Amino acid sequence: MQDLKVSLIQADQFWEDATANLEKFNSFISQLTDSDLIVLPEMFHTSFSMNSSLAEEWFENPIIEQLKGWAAEHQSAIYTSLMVRENMQFFNRGVFVEPSGKVTHYNKRKSFGLGGEDKIFTEGTSETILEFKGWKFNLQICYDLRFPELIRNRIQSNGQSAYDVLLYVANWPEKRVLHWSTLLKARAIENQCYTIGVNRVGVDGNNIVYPGASAIYDGLGSTLLEMDNQEAVQTCTLSWANLQQLRIQLPFLKDRK
Repeated sequence: MQDLKVSLIQADQFWEDATANLEKFNSFISQLTDSDLIVLPEMFHTSFSMNSSLAEEWFENPIIEQLKGWAAEHQSAIYTSLMVRENMQFFNRGVFVEPSGKVTHYNKRKSFGLGGEDKIFTEGTSETILEFKGWKFNLQICYDLRFPELIRNRIQSNGQSAYDVLLYVANWPEKRVLHWSTLLKARAIENQCYTIGVNRVGVDGNNIVYPGASAIYDGLGSTLLEMDNQEAVQTCTLSWANLQQLRIQLPFLKDRK
């Protein structure tokens, strides 16, 4: 299996301004030349807003078309989330867009009640694991990080783990940044997988400050990449061999019932 090159885009986001955010992320993505996967923050084109009037219809969605265009142009998958409307309901929906145009989605399962998300968005009810370039990804969004029971990795009947990488996109506030970093490491250790978290920086329309601190941790909880509180694009390579060696040397997942 080939190694995986992952690029994290940590940026300030314009409040409820899709046009400005699309222009900004286009400028960041245009810097990339050789990535397998690009990860953007939660609700990348609106910021973490409860203004459901900004939600696009899920079908014939122009934001999805933009993501497809970027993925095809750079021959890289992209993962982020956006607010969408479907069947008269609103979702904070994770979207994993492949260069082929294939879209896999995940509805955030834990609404952030402290921010009123539970009053606007319908919670998802199921896990989403997909395979891309031979790697298996478990899609997650922000507040989901606090609930380890959602993503317990396990050995399947074929002897392989259910997934290899946890992907979290977030608008996680500065006042709880210690929780962010600690929980990302914990999820990596307990599930013996790579854990990737991409957060935003700056201040939103509710005057909430965001610290960045986007990061990648390996299955031992060791740091592969940690970002500060500035806008940046950083790339890291995930080693398939190292992940398999860890699981052979420390076969803890097989003891999970």
